[in-house]
Amino acid sequence: MRKRPLGNSGLQVSALCLGTMTFGEQNTEAEAHAQLDRALAAGVNFIDTAEMYPVPPRAETQGRTESYIGSWLAARGGRDRLVLATKVAGPGDWVAYLRPGRVRLDRANITAALEASLRRLRTDYVDLYQLHWPDRPTNFFGQLGYQHPETDDSVPLLEILEVLADLVQAGKVRHIGVSNETPWGLMRYLALAEKHGLPRLVSIQNPYNLLNRSFEIGLAEVALRENCGLLAYSPLAFGVLSGKYLNGARPEGARLTLFERFQRYSNPQAAWAAAEYVALARRHGLDPAQMALAWVTSRPFVTSNILGATSLAQLDTILASIDQELSEEVIADIEAIHVRQPNPAP
Repeated sequence: MRKRPLGNSGLQVSALCLGTMTFGEQNTEAEAHAQLDRALAAGVNFIDTAEMYPVPPRAETQGRTESYIGSWLAARGGRDRLVLATKVAGPGDWVAYLRPGRVRLDRANITAALEASLRRLRTDYVDLYQLHWPDRPTNFFGQLGYQHPETDDSVPLLEILEVLADLVQAGKVRHIGVSNETPWGLMRYLALAEKHGLPRLVSIQNPYNLLNRSFEIGLAEVALRENCGLLAYSPLAFGVLSGKYLNGARPEGARLTLFERFQRYSNPQAAWAAAEYVALARRHGLDPAQMALAWVTSRPFVTSNILGATSLAQLDTILASIDQELSEEVIADIEAIHVRQPNPAP
C-alpha cells in the first residue's frame, strides 16, 4: 500500500482510506470489524468517519459508526497504527437531533461534538478533525451556482479556526481539515491561519469521480499549490461506476435499491456516461470499479481515495485497485468520454 503525506502534518496516510458510513446501517458491528481487519491487513492506515454516520442520517442510528470503530479499537488495540479522521456536522434542520438548540459550527457545538466523538471512538484524540460542511450558505452537495445570501449570520471563519486551534492545543485534535468546501472557503481558511498563527488545514474532503470532476475547476490548483490535498469521497459515484446499476438494474441490498434519497448520480446524462465508462473498462479487460478507483487515486492532487464497501468481497475488489495501472490509451479514452459528457452529476 502506497503512503502519501497528509498536507504539512508530518503524517503518512495510505493512498486508499476506509470510509465507514455504512457501519450501523448496511453493516453490522461484526461486519464493520471484519472490514477494518481486512483493510488494516491490506496496508490501509487511514480510517474516515463522522459524528453524523451512518448514512442515511437518522436520529435512531446516529453515532453507531463511531461506536463500532471504538469497539474495534478497544478489542484490537494499536491506536497509534492508525490515522483516524472524523467530522463535525454543520447547520441544517435535517440534523437538528444532533444537539439541543441550533446545530452550527460555533464553540459550543464543535466542543460538544468532539467530546461525544471521542467517547464513541474510545480514544483521547483524533488525528484529523474535519468540518463536514460549511456553516455559511454556499454551494455544496451538488449545487453548482452560488447564490449570495441577503443576510448571513453564519459563524465567522476566524472564530471557527480559533475553536479548532484550542482543541489542537488541548491535544484532542492533531490536525484539521474541511469537507464540501469551496475554493473561496479553503483559501480563506489558509490565509487566516497564516495571518493569525493558527493551525493550517491539511486536507479537503470533497466528492470526486468520473461523473463529477468539478473539483478540478477551482480546487485542484489550490490543493496542489497550497499542499492541502483532496480526500476524495464517492469515487464510485454511489456504486454507479461499478456497472451494477446499468439499464436500470437495482440489485437486492444495494444502496440505490434501499434508499431513494441517493439520486445524485442517477440522472439520464450520468447513466449514459457511466455506461460508456463501464464499456471502456471492459474493452480494455479491466474491472470497471477498479478502473474508476485507480483513475481517482492517480490524480496528482489526491492525497487519499476514500473507499466504501458493504461486503468483504466488495472490499477486496476495491482494495486491489491500488495495483491497477492505467495505460495512456485508457486515460485518453476516459478523457474522450469526459469531453462528450463533462460532469453529468456534480
